[in-house]
Amino acid sequence: MRLAGVADMQLSNLQAKTILVTGAAGRIGSAVVRLALEQGACVIATDISSSGLNALLESLALSYFSNLITVVSDITDSAALHGLISESLAKTGRIDGVVHSAYPRSEKWGASFEDLKHEFLNQDLSLQLGGAIMLSQAVYQLFRHQGGGSLVNVSSIQGVLAPKFEHYHGTGMSSPIEYTAIKAGIISITRWLAKYSANQNIRVNCVSPGGILDAQPEEFLRLYRQSCTNIGMLSAEQVASVIVFLLTPGAAAINGQNIIVDDGWTL
Repeated sequence: MRLAGVADMQLSNLQAKTILVTGAAGRIGSAVVRLALEQGACVIATDISSSGLNALLESLALSYFSNLITVVSDITDSAALHGLISESLAKTGRIDGVVHSAYPRSEKWGASFEDLKHEFLNQDLSLQLGGAIMLSQAVYQLFRHQGGGSLVNVSSIQGVLAPKFEHYHGTGMSSPIEYTAIKAGIISITRWLAKYSANQNIRVNCVSPGGILDAQPEEFLRLYRQSCTNIGMLSAEQVASVIVFLLTPGAAAINGQNIIVDDGWTL
């Protein structure tokens, strides 16, 4: 058996790479930022929430600050999105990878199926699904111009299978129908763009996480765990490790894939 050498180690890190992370103040986004910094990347962390980005900064070791750029930006606004990319390029010269984990929502997000209103449904479909398409367009143009890059989208197990509604009984929680539609769409966008970008040194992949632990009711956690194999609800770090791997040279042959990280929930 051959021992891993320097070349092998380089396959699994992000030394000298610049990674842009949207939704960087969120649970998954912030975990991706931390891990990418640990792997040696220069990270551009963007979010619409300035307070969220400040909280992220407070959680990081000072040694990472020289490799971190934070930008408050609304990426669902076309001018702001293109301004973000231009500002990032002006500071770093190149963006090697993009992780799209932003999660914009209307003020009525999470309404029951019976209470859905056309106005807010359209907003959510536009913000999340339309936003992902427009971000893909901007990233594709950037990668084509610079000769390559890697985009990782964040979908969900709810975009792969229908919700297990029995997990939600008596909890006050729900899984909106538009969430399933959006996340299934993200997977399809990923595959479409990977094909569209063929032979241009561009990779586009997707990660579909299971539920992320976030103070959910004990009964929900118990029922959810019964559908899994070893863990149950996941930590954001368990999802971030897969996302970051997809950005590394070690994932060079992975393209157009939806990687499910769910401890067997979809089995």
